[in-house]
Amino acid sequence: MASVLIALGGNVGDVRATFTKAIANICGMAQAALLARSSDYATPPWGDEQQARFINACIEIETSLDPQALLFTLHKIENKFGRDRAHERRWGPRTLDLDLIAYDEVSIDKPELTLPHPRLFERAFVLVPLVEIAPDRVIAGRNVKSALAQVSTDGIERLADAG
Repeated sequence: MASVLIALGGNVGDVRATFTKAIANICGMAQAALLARSSDYATPPWGDEQQARFINACIEIETSLDPQALLFTLHKIENKFGRDRAHERRWGPRTLDLDLIAYDEVSIDKPELTLPHPRLFERAFVLVPLVEIAPDRVIAGRNVKSALAQVSTDGIERLADAG
């Protein structure tokens, strides 16, 4: 079984309800056990800043699916919740974004999948929730908590537990 970190994001619709359903889908479709789930965070948009704030979170799962099969499953779940990667604006609004952040210590560099996620250490909106669930995890030789100290967390706000 592999320990996998996945980042969730979205800014269209009831994102927090979507996260709850998407996590259940991930566990079911990837035959995965949910090991940890971060709080939800309101975050400023990244890349294309002329849009609504995002909500972001991270989960840790354990699965026996290989990285490519898991990525395929994540894309299928995004599609189920209304995401159309083929016709969307880069860094634009979306109902659900599922990013494979790390898969054990696996390193992959292919056009369809790069692991660990190539922009992980630039993105406070991923690092903040990641530190909550895996502060001592080392990814690509870097400690997650130390990496967070290197980026600005301006505008990131932890949301009250949904209830």
